[in-house]
Amino acid sequence: MTTTTRARPPSATLSTPRTVARPRKLRALNDQLLGWLLLLPAVLLLALAVVYPVARLLHDSLFDIQLSGAAPVRFIGLQNYQDLLADIDARRAAGNTLLITLITVPLSLLAGLLMALGANLNWRRRWPIRLALLLPWALPMAFSGMIFAWFFNSDHGVVNDLLQRLQLPTVRFLLSPFWAPLCVCLATIWKTSSFVALILLAGLQTIPRELHEAAEIDGASRWNRFWHITLPLLKPSIVVALIFRTVSALQTFDIPYAMTQGGPGHATQTLAMLINTTAVDYLNVGYGSALAVLLFAVSLGISALYLRHVYQEAQ
Repeated sequence: MTTTTRARPPSATLSTPRTVARPRKLRALNDQLLGWLLLLPAVLLLALAVVYPVARLLHDSLFDIQLSGAAPVRFIGLQNYQDLLADIDARRAAGNTLLITLITVPLSLLAGLLMALGANLNWRRRWPIRLALLLPWALPMAFSGMIFAWFFNSDHGVVNDLLQRLQLPTVRFLLSPFWAPLCVCLATIWKTSSFVALILLAGLQTIPRELHEAAEIDGASRWNRFWHITLPLLKPSIVVALIFRTVSALQTFDIPYAMTQGGPGHATQTLAMLINTTAVDYLNVGYGSALAVLLFAVSLGISALYLRHVYQEAQ
């Protein structure tokens, strides 16, 4: 008895790979579309919160916008930026901002590192140090400035009261072009070092204690363990802290405004304060926008340098 085998039609043998490949492509396309749909709210929020304000700022900086009079808005191109380069007040404010940045950023990092190391010690009574990290960070910037304005008040301040008790000459701190910027820097360091310490403390918590224990068994001193183990592993957290502190130092406004309102004269006026004075007090929106673009560009450039360093270290 002979059996015959029915041959499968060519169409059936060719349709199977197509029917398998087509759903895979559809699933991949649907997954990609779903990903874009999930990202769409974040993209829209970013565009509304960042892209549109920056674009509007760039747009306004190219126009002469005077809200104090009846003068019409007119396009002037880069004239605001040319006036900015020749403006003595702008150069003075930029110098004050640079001075505050160069003083407060390294000292805040050093103070924050010491505080983080103290809070990371393995001992029972470390809670006062950790509480000391939270209190300055939780206070508003303007309130911190008011506290230090009371400390350095010429007539009834705490510092001058101590100097009188020690029979030493008093100092008019906030009325001196030399002492006022230093007082502002001291207040800024006190306020911001706790934030740096919190970032570094989080980095210290990720370092395995076994590395220190093994190095101690090998006879490494405490300084060698800090220099060769703690500091290299803490470097990413240090870079993150430097990014936040540098950008916030360049945008300093609250503390000098609360302490001195930019005085005496213009000794403590920063770029952020000059932008506020130009755009809000004098209603010169065009020139104030050019100043804001300058501050934004400097902050973005420094952040890019830090991030480039992080990227190169990660390679």
